[in-house]
Amino acid sequence: MKNDYKYPPVDAVFASPLSRCTQTAKIIYPNCEPILINGLIEYNFGEFEGKTAEELQDHPVFPDWLAGKKGVEPPFGESNDEFANRIANAFIKIVDGLIETGVTHTAIVTHGGVIMALLTLFGLPQAPMHEWLTPGGCGYTIRITPSLWSQGRKVEVIAQIPEVEGEKDSFGTDEDDDFNVEDYINN
Repeated sequence: MKNDYKYPPVDAVFASPLSRCTQTAKIIYPNCEPILINGLIEYNFGEFEGKTAEELQDHPVFPDWLAGKKGVEPPFGESNDEFANRIANAFIKIVDGLIETGVTHTAIVTHGGVIMALLTLFGLPQAPMHEWLTPGGCGYTIRITPSLWSQGRKVEVIAQIPEVEGEKDSFGTDEDDDFNVEDYINN
């Protein structure tokens, strides 16, 4: 992975404490000891963990949970609201700390579902969760502007990473990009 792709240089790395994230962080950024953030752990699927939709089709809670019904959670798991609040609080603390300390080049190494949910909650341009799907070892570059963050707790998604030879960025860096963060702030 590290030899096939170009990852941006960073001064700090935040990671989920689960081994696949800490190991990935150490492979991609061997000179940065990851700062482990419990709030970045993947969704707790409880009894649903490791089971297919087919295996769960007769479970009484599964259809309502799958439909996103409020207050429904996998047995011994967490609700969608609990998950969103947990990861949002972790991300807010990270961003506030970065702004306060002036650290500008960092990486967050976490799980795909966490990435998708965080960008759905905080990312501009706004997009539904499934549009932020990313394969393992991949993610997005975001720009955190203190004024945009303080006014609306939003970040700009500007590129997919790692950089793949010959592919154009799909967020914010192409000349014909019609998303303008100033329009968001002023509306």
